[in-house]
Amino acid sequence: MPAPFVCYLRVYEPLGALPGPLAQRVRAGLARGAIPVTRVGARERDVCLRAQLGVPVRLLPGERADGTASEGPVDVLLADGADAPAAEEGSPTPRFGPTTLVCPLDTRPRAAAALVGFLSTESPVLRTAALHHEESAVRSRAEAVVAELGEGATHIVSATWTVPLPWFVLVEATDRVLVLAHDDPATADGPGLRRRCYWRVSMADALARADSAAELLSSTLGEGGPAEVLRDTARWLRHFDAGSVVELDYGGLVQLVDDETLAADTSAEDVTAALDALREGDAEKAMESYRRLRDFWASRAIRERAN
Repeated sequence: MPAPFVCYLRVYEPLGALPGPLAQRVRAGLARGAIPVTRVGARERDVCLRAQLGVPVRLLPGERADGTASEGPVDVLLADGADAPAAEEGSPTPRFGPTTLVCPLDTRPRAAAALVGFLSTESPVLRTAALHHEESAVRSRAEAVVAELGEGATHIVSATWTVPLPWFVLVEATDRVLVLAHDDPATADGPGLRRRCYWRVSMADALARADSAAELLSSTLGEGGPAEVLRDTARWLRHFDAGSVVELDYGGLVQLVDDETLAADTSAEDVTAALDALREGDAEKAMESYRRLRDFWASRAIRERAN
């Protein structure tokens, strides 16, 4: 079965920066074993299906039968701090030391947020077919779980079938890490399960790029659209410790792109070129870069309706 066609924007936060109860659950999750990043989509699909197939059925993964949150170990990704990128020269954040950087999957609140979105956007026929309980009760429970975050935030945001184009503002082309099929021979689980395309950048660099681009886009294209997305993204990033690392990961979307196309992908370069052109007042050049980027991802996103 293919991995879900989902891409991710993640924050790996220093373990010591997590609040006490969450830190304890993360440590328990690490003791149980961190989740391999290439298995995240399959893992989340599995826990969500198990919640729906359980007896009694649970509305969300990671909760007890009565709807309260489990207090057991949490699924977590682990990034070695020694592999984290250094902040750019002049950044207020120092170079990373050998610290433990973790990204809790936050599956329950993320599933709740996705459920609220589903109830707000899909047709009544589809909502009725998908729900096991009365819609108003489901919405109320899902909204309550989202509200449990309070002033906090989930460590992951995701998108299906395409990458939100403003996310590429956060990274530089040279930050990319690419693992192609010839680097990833078939295993007992199938071919190319470690095939990846991702970027990791320091929190300071991600925020500086988001703020700068949002200001530029607001002054040239208006307050809405990409500028608004970048401001929202920067607000989300500011929930986390300054020593965190931000990761943009194509995730399951690599299944939509062959090796040759993936190696030639210039999405990050196209965003940089478009922003540079806007700074220079060259709207035509900026539009050319934007069209190239838009067309590349539109040809992937259209497959959502292929069946």
